[in-house]
Amino acid sequence: MKQIFDRNYPVTSLLLGLTTVVFLLTQLVYFGQATSAQTIFNVGGMLGAYVKYDPTQLWRLVSPIFVHIGWQHFLLNMLSLYFMGRMVEDIFGSKNYLLLYVLSGVMGNVFTLFLTPNVVAAGASTSLFGLFAAVAFLGYQSKNHYLNQIGRSYFTLIVINMVFSLFSPDTSLAGHLGGAVGGLLLSVMLKTQVDPFAFKKEQRVTASLVFIGLSLGMIGLSLWG
Repeated sequence: MKQIFDRNYPVTSLLLGLTTVVFLLTQLVYFGQATSAQTIFNVGGMLGAYVKYDPTQLWRLVSPIFVHIGWQHFLLNMLSLYFMGRMVEDIFGSKNYLLLYVLSGVMGNVFTLFLTPNVVAAGASTSLFGLFAAVAFLGYQSKNHYLNQIGRSYFTLIVINMVFSLFSPDTSLAGHLGGAVGGLLLSVMLKTQVDPFAFKKEQRVTASLVFIGLSLGMIGLSLWG
């Protein structure tokens, strides 16, 4: 098996390393209380009500991507990132893959801010749902046989995980939904290495405008609506 931190997949390795460092430091500093809502908030979790009170806290649209609530949450997401991240990095290339991961997570946290402002939320699943949705939609749109195959598999995984989210009180359905919406739009916006002409220029522009408008609109309504 390849080493976990592989220079052939620099972004996946970076994301795994950064998220692991944040998690282990949280366990060390807040030993015995690392899963409490206060701890998760302290280390960068999203709490929409507080962001509304203090808009300078908008950096929390990014930080929750790297924060996890307990070992099970952390290990499940990191395993998903390890296996799925490498494939998506191959498809999009390192630069666009990083944009896809981070911006999907941001959109997921925008949905959390807007729809569930009184819940402390965190986790890479907002970004991971973005990866799922991006590959699923790309597979549907592209004429590339490889992308068609994995796209169908990823669509099934999205449906299963969304249903699971409905019945899991500890799971942020809003964050997962937002991440998936972000990933879908970003799959149009960002060119891939496998099929760079899957979408027309006009479609990329439209998707970019929708992504920006939706993000800014929900943030604006959350803070000043």
